[in-house]
Amino acid sequence: MAITRAYYALILLMVQARVALAEEYSYRIPEELSAGKLIGNLASDLNLRGISPNLLFKIVSKYEGPPLVHVRNNTGELLTTQRRIDREQLCPESTDEGSGCYYEIQVVVLPNQFFRLIKVKILIEDINDHSPSFPSSVVNLSIPENMPVGSRFSLPAASDPDVGLNKIQHYGLSETGNAFTMEVIEGSDGEMSPQLLIRSNLDRERKDVYEMRLRAEDGGSPPRSSTALIRVLITDVNDNHPIFEQSQIEVKIPENTPLGTPVIQLHANDADMGANAEIVYTYSARVSPSARRLFQLDNRTGVIVVRGPLDREDVALYRLVILAIDKGPNPVPATATVTVSISDVNDNPPDITVHNIESAVNGVILLSEAAPPDTPIALIEVSDPDVKQNSKVTCHIEGNVPFQLKPAYQNHENQFLLETAGFLDYERQNEYHIKLMATDTGLPRFSSSATVTVRLRDENDNAPIFDKGIVEASIYENNAPGAEILTLSASDRDSGDNAQTVYFLGPKAPHIFRVNPRTGVLSATEPLDRETQSEYKFTVIARDGGDPTLESNTTIVIRTLDKNDNPPKFNNKKFDFFLSENLHRYGTVGVISVTDADEGKNALVTFSLVGNHDIFTINPVTGMIQSNITFDREQQASYTFEVQAVDAGEPPRTALAKVTIFIMDINDNAPTVLLPPSNASYRLVHPKVAPGTMVAEVLAKDGDTGINAELSYSIVGGNPFKLFTIDVHTGNITLQKQLSPEHQGIHRLVVRVNDAGFPESLYSIVLVNLFVNETIGNVSYVRDLIARSMKMPLNVDITGDGLAVSDINHYTIIIAMVAGAMVVVILVVIVVFFLRCRGSRAKNGVCRTKENENWLSPSQQDKKNKHRRKKKKRQQNQHGQVKTAPYSIVTIEESKADDPTYQTINETLEELEVDCRTIPRHNTFRPDGGTDSPDLAKHYRSTSPQAPVSPNGQTPPLSKNQNVVQELPAENTFVGIVGECNSKRSSTSSEHYSVSECSSQSGFRNTQHKAHSKQVLQIPLGVKSMPKLDHRRGLAVEPSHEETNRK
Repeated sequence: MAITRAYYALILLMVQARVALAEEYSYRIPEELSAGKLIGNLASDLNLRGISPNLLFKIVSKYEGPPLVHVRNNTGELLTTQRRIDREQLCPESTDEGSGCYYEIQVVVLPNQFFRLIKVKILIEDINDHSPSFPSSVVNLSIPENMPVGSRFSLPAASDPDVGLNKIQHYGLSETGNAFTMEVIEGSDGEMSPQLLIRSNLDRERKDVYEMRLRAEDGGSPPRSSTALIRVLITDVNDNHPIFEQSQIEVKIPENTPLGTPVIQLHANDADMGANAEIVYTYSARVSPSARRLFQLDNRTGVIVVRGPLDREDVALYRLVILAIDKGPNPVPATATVTVSISDVNDNPPDITVHNIESAVNGVILLSEAAPPDTPIALIEVSDPDVKQNSKVTCHIEGNVPFQLKPAYQNHENQFLLETAGFLDYERQNEYHIKLMATDTGLPRFSSSATVTVRLRDENDNAPIFDKGIVEASIYENNAPGAEILTLSASDRDSGDNAQTVYFLGPKAPHIFRVNPRTGVLSATEPLDRETQSEYKFTVIARDGGDPTLESNTTIVIRTLDKNDNPPKFNNKKFDFFLSENLHRYGTVGVISVTDADEGKNALVTFSLVGNHDIFTINPVTGMIQSNITFDREQQASYTFEVQAVDAGEPPRTALAKVTIFIMDINDNAPTVLLPPSNASYRLVHPKVAPGTMVAEVLAKDGDTGINAELSYSIVGGNPFKLFTIDVHTGNITLQKQLSPEHQGIHRLVVRVNDAGFPESLYSIVLVNLFVNETIGNVSYVRDLIARSMKMPLNVDITGDGLAVSDINHYTIIIAMVAGAMVVVILVVIVVFFLRCRGSRAKNGVCRTKENENWLSPSQQDKKNKHRRKKKKRQQNQHGQVKTAPYSIVTIEESKADDPTYQTINETLEELEVDCRTIPRHNTFRPDGGTDSPDLAKHYRSTSPQAPVSPNGQTPPLSKNQNVVQELPAENTFVGIVGECNSKRSSTSSEHYSVSECSSQSGFRNTQHKAHSKQVLQIPLGVKSMPKLDHRRGLAVEPSHEETNRK
């Protein structure tokens, strides 16, 4: 069953938790209560309101005719109905107040988890709604005139069905003179009998008729009364009247006494003789007609005989009033009362009454199959009209059915609850016929039976069940709309609406599927696309029509089968690859990427070049493009062709893509400084020059093109007071702050010129000397300052008249100490150069090696640059483009060429033939102030080869021809590279990208202020210009003769 045992156990615990299985409660109401009057509230009176707000009250008693009371189902209020409540009609045998008149009903409290059985006893209290009544309104009584005073004569008693104070409480006799009076005699049963007494002697001749009123009055409030006329006739003398031997007689006979059986014989005696002594027996008017029919009185013998069948269960006691009358004139009757008690015999079988608790149709109890054990379905009352031992009844169920009987009340043995004894299942058995057997304990025993039919009502306790928990199916893509995929089926063990199953898609099912709610056919409402989604996984729910509904689900897995409906698709319609012009033959150009949305063989793609191409080849599987030639950007800068991709589907589908290969230039030229003309040149700056005035300029060019030739300028040293600034684009140096007396003297600015080259940036360094003074009084002094500053490391700030912030004398002592040692070192170096250098001395002092003959070549002065510089200077003077200082700025260049004091480094180096192999490699200095920066002389002898481009993947390495050093920059320029980088470049699509992993080794080293021999630049004080640094190997190179002449 779908309802779990745990649910049943919970219900069972709730049933067992009832406070009491059954109980009694009593109410009192007066009779003749009008309809709709409240008798009581069971929910409040029994404290049931706190149990549950949804209690249901139901009367299960059965009575003939309409009920006297009804209960409101939701509140438990007991109310009177339209039926008249007449106590005398309900309880005719209740003639005294002590016996009471009760109206009983059985009320059950539902639902079953709060079940209670309540016996409600309603005591009907008597009201004075009846007046006393006489059997006759006129009573004739004959009395002989010779009756002595004090003689008694019985008068007819009035009757009143009320009880207690409401019954007859008083008799009265109207005024009769002195002849008669009245006495009331009360019998053992409480009945009042009025007696007429002779008060004085009677004389018929004087008065023969007396009339008086007998009045009967009850004790009600207000009292009710009635009267009867008593007419007394005075007759002639009748000396004696009959007298019963016993005036009160009690007889007990069994109820099965046969007809004709004498009950008793009455005897009355009369002392007269003759006709006056003949006695006639007759019933008094007070004897009921039913008693007259059951008992026959012989008028002559006084024998009472059973005339009709007796039934103690109908009437258990009869009171017979017998009159004995003689036949004389004016007879006076004698009265005797015979009380006949009917004793019980076991002549009645037990009676079984079924009061349905659950609803019933045509006598059939309808019970839910979900009812838990101990669910009461009917109240069984067994009764036996017999008494004592004959009325004791036992009851049981015959057969093996899941039902049981339990006593309803502890004090009532003949009331039982018919309950379920176990779990019910409509699907296993839906109807039961329960046979109840009742047997009394009399002799002989009597039994009776009753059958209770219980029909189970199907509950929706079984959910629909699919055959499989996971249903898999497949369908080819591009299907027709509405194509059926599969048919689902679920079974339900319930019946009727509970078994009516409908199908619908789960909450996450795609909208492109539809299921027929009745047939379970699953279909696709639109064409499927495997490339969009190859598998669908969702649930289908089967729900029955019960209340509440139950449902189950199954997982549907729909796989979309592929068709070759997609051509290959290139990642881009156009592929651009950028290659260095030094790519070797058969090098990898790049990889063409293509996708095919299909699968299997429909997605197998092969590549081919469209047309005949001898320059490039493509791998048909991987799409890798390779070159069959080497490239020269100057001959051809780009190549364009088409690539075709074909899949293996049926029919095959194709796609085309355009491929363009661009040959890239290499950044192999460092910037060449044109201005200032020499590192030893200087400019005069008047102390009163206004801030914002251009005081110097740096001009450079780059032999490369494009971004490789874009230059930027920056001051990297020698500006501790932030007096000067340089335009990053033009190289113009401008005074930024107002000069003060402490600023007078030499200011050496270290300017770096960077290009924006790719894959690595190259740079050159130039010294700009500014002499702050009103005039140049001693040129030799200024040159001496500059010469000494040339010996200082570049990371030392040269400002003012001194050489540095530190004590100049300190440096002078160090230089003097080292000078002697350096002379010896220079001589040793010259000897070594002569021994190792095998080539002849070049015209301009070129040093060559076996590995590369053009390793070092002198830089030629560009006449165009010289012309451009003169033209620019001329325009500045004519048009005033540069802000003019209040005092003229004098630019001091080289001295006379024949002055040996100012002999250039180029001229000095021309006399030497240096073996390049003896020059040690040295990392370029860093302007950031490294801790181990070399001195300037060591910097001149350092080497800084350019790191070759290291292709990775499809990028080929550089060729040997690209290791040749370009034409050297100007004589006054230090050249360095930004860093040595290992460049990684790959081209697999139209986007060109490069990843560089660089370890910068250039820049100035931070040198301690303390000077030592390795930090002093060994250059004569008379040198005219600084050597330049080879941008490829970091070497100091002399300026050419042409440059010297130009200067």
